[in-house]
Amino acid sequence: MTAAELAEGSLATLLLDHPAADDQALLHTATRSMTAGEARAACRAWAAELRGLGVTAGDAVAVRLDNAPECVIAMMAVWAASAVFVPLNPAAPPTEIEHALAATLPAAMIEGDGTGGASVRILALDGERRRYDDGTAFITWTSGTTGPPKAILHTHGGYLELLDRVLGPLRAGGSDPTRKPSPNLIPVSLSLNSGIYNSLFGLRAGAPLVIMDRFRADRFAELVGRFGIRSVVLPPAAIAMLNASGIESLAPLRYVRSITAPLSPTQARLFRERFGVFVLNSYGQAEIGEVIGWTAADAREHPEKVGAAGRPLPGVAVRVVGADGAELAVGEVGALHVKTSRMAAGYATGEKLSARIDADGYLETGDLARIDVDGFVWIEGRAGILINRGGNKVFPEQVEEVLELAPAVAEAAVVGAPDERLGEVPVAFVVDAPGMPPAQDAELVALCREHLVAYKVPVAFHHVSSLPRTEVGKLRRPDLPALLPD
Repeated sequence: MTAAELAEGSLATLLLDHPAADDQALLHTATRSMTAGEARAACRAWAAELRGLGVTAGDAVAVRLDNAPECVIAMMAVWAASAVFVPLNPAAPPTEIEHALAATLPAAMIEGDGTGGASVRILALDGERRRYDDGTAFITWTSGTTGPPKAILHTHGGYLELLDRVLGPLRAGGSDPTRKPSPNLIPVSLSLNSGIYNSLFGLRAGAPLVIMDRFRADRFAELVGRFGIRSVVLPPAAIAMLNASGIESLAPLRYVRSITAPLSPTQARLFRERFGVFVLNSYGQAEIGEVIGWTAADAREHPEKVGAAGRPLPGVAVRVVGADGAELAVGEVGALHVKTSRMAAGYATGEKLSARIDADGYLETGDLARIDVDGFVWIEGRAGILINRGGNKVFPEQVEEVLELAPAVAEAAVVGAPDERLGEVPVAFVVDAPGMPPAQDAELVALCREHLVAYKVPVAFHHVSSLPRTEVGKLRRPDLPALLPD
């Protein structure tokens, strides 16, 4: 199959029409490289094999592969076969894999051949299969940080718009159009939306990809230097790992875009001071893509706003509303609503995003935010995790950031615990920093009182060995109450 034979706007063209010549290296890992010609040939061969197994347009194909060039090729082969890509995390337990297969009903599977090498096997799956609407490209899941993950449907056209929403301002920023883009380093799993987005973003920009099998601070720094990486996206957990590492330089890195979760202003400032690298925050959701972000010009002109999510991207409108649905004044905290021209098609279970969209076309994000006089959006937290202490509102993330100022605290998480008099009160879980004596409760109380009003100070501190997190480091808040003592 040629690129010209694909449906118009297919994401498979990002590989098949990539500007790299056939003999140019396109997909890299720390130990090997694959040329564009090799990748395109494998893509066409695997697509033909899928069709030979009876996969037809609109069928789903599950892909369960480790982070490697083959994962990118499999994704493209599914689209070249006009099928729907269903990414599965190879590290997930069997019950989670079974749940994903039952929710999506794929017709075939691409997985490792069991040898631990680069070879794959493609097999048909028995049982019921689901036929998806024309234009459906792939399925991802919500992070599950505030409830059970939901399977989200993305379309080819919608996702191309999400990519160009960010690429457009970068291309218009005056950069030399003849300069080849530096490789796009992918430090997160390709089974996650952030990994898929990062790989497609790089290919859409005409860049090669450098794929990490898993994030390690020392390996990350080595790859940045070897491939001349000038910009990269990283989840906050990876930024924190680099801050805590013994790495002295990340040259020639100039910009890091933070993704997947709000980044602590403290971590952002530390990263900038230590490595001389601008941290460009961003905000988005799997259903709508990135909608708010920073530019390099913003970073230069507004260093005092480190910690903000940024400003709305072109074609995106935002507003903050109160409980009555009325738009709030500048600086007031309320529910964040976002309006954009393209978003996910809905959920694999049949639910539509329309249930979250108001009469003016704004999507309710479920996050609380404020907008300052310069148009920067500050995310204050999830509406569902806000702690109501006798009528006083406590944002857990604000308390967590203060607790993590303590040298003896590696991580902190704050949740509401039931209280007969006040309804609920904040309690904290802390992970002690390795090699240091545990922080004393009195010290943590004093630190909180120094930075917070009294009602935000946790009433109890529970020392735990680790916090429940997703693969990209997001805190799984629904799991925290189970850690509370009886």
